[in-house]
Amino acid sequence: MTDASGAIPAKPDADEAPSEPLNLRALASAILLVSLIGVGLSLSIPLLSLEMERMGASGGMIGLNTAMAGFASILVMPFVPRLAAALGVRAMIALAIGVTAVTLLAFRALPWLPAWFVLRFFYSAALGALFVLSEYWINAAAPASRRGLVMGVYATFLSLGFAAGPFILSLVGTADWAPYLTGAALMALGLAPLLHARDVTPELDHSSSHSVGFFILAAPLATFAAFVFGAVETGGFSLLPLYGLRLGYTEQQAAFLVSFVALGGMLLQIPIGLISDRMDRRRLLLLIGLFGLVASACMPLATRVPWGLEILLLAWGGVGGGLYTVGLAHLGARFTDRADLASANAAFIVLYNLGMMLGPPLVGFGFDRIVPHGFAVAIAGLFGLYAVFAIGRLALRRGG
Repeated sequence: MTDASGAIPAKPDADEAPSEPLNLRALASAILLVSLIGVGLSLSIPLLSLEMERMGASGGMIGLNTAMAGFASILVMPFVPRLAAALGVRAMIALAIGVTAVTLLAFRALPWLPAWFVLRFFYSAALGALFVLSEYWINAAAPASRRGLVMGVYATFLSLGFAAGPFILSLVGTADWAPYLTGAALMALGLAPLLHARDVTPELDHSSSHSVGFFILAAPLATFAAFVFGAVETGGFSLLPLYGLRLGYTEQQAAFLVSFVALGGMLLQIPIGLISDRMDRRRLLLLIGLFGLVASACMPLATRVPWGLEILLLAWGGVGGGLYTVGLAHLGARFTDRADLASANAAFIVLYNLGMMLGPPLVGFGFDRIVPHGFAVAIAGLFGLYAVFAIGRLALRRGG
């Protein structure tokens, strides 16, 4: 239902309509599916970069090829809900799994850099479709009273999947066909939970009448949370080791700093999800933004205390990751129509990918301009921008 201006009326999280009882089979299948995809994705990203280096590609060329992921998602994601409505959610997920597995093998079969740009486009578009439809599935199946908890469990398992990919790559190596076959097999394993839940997959009988751009504006706190998280996550992971080197850490110690951020993300998403089920998620998103701002600003002070930066990064990574978890839960509470929810999830992924594309250069600009703590200043600026935006939205809502 829309108001006279065409906008969907805002609905507080506390006023969500009652939802179906917890369907463990549907939720477990969807979470296992996306976790397997996460393993395959985190295995393939470093693998493809290393392979391009062996092919003689420059760092700039490798970066351009990697950037195709964001470009593909932004271009293709708006059409995913319509395709899912036409083909069926299960069929669309199965098709996307097939495309990811086949294109990953094609990277090895076609060691020619121009072809890799085309392959990266289709590979990334299929991955984006999988995340849109899997997150739609989880959001649609989650009971309203426990949506935050479900999203916290989802984020935790996805983080575990991302952590497992590089570990598996270290076991199978990066040469010959072994890593490509392993990655493709992990992707294909996603068909198992899809088949297991074939009778409880939430289908789409129609597509939304609104564009993805509409949902970006209709749920700005959620979609902007995805943008800021994408920017902070990618910019942080890419430049945090360099910040560590600038602070005097050894190369191994600097690289290990990223592990504290990832560990925090795994440990704190379920508690954050539980909290989001008990308070207005808009206010919680504001608190997360404020925490990220303060924690980032405190990084220079934390370096003066033994293990201070590591402990701060643990909390910073965990709480900051709540932007994605709570943002998704807020999105599910905001749209109850399944077609609208699928399109809203597409908007969420589009903004996340836009953040991934813009985050590294934004953080890198601060890193270069302010020595030695430009990294902390830039990250604090991104969280601060979100906090200011959230305050403005909440004030506007209170003012009617």
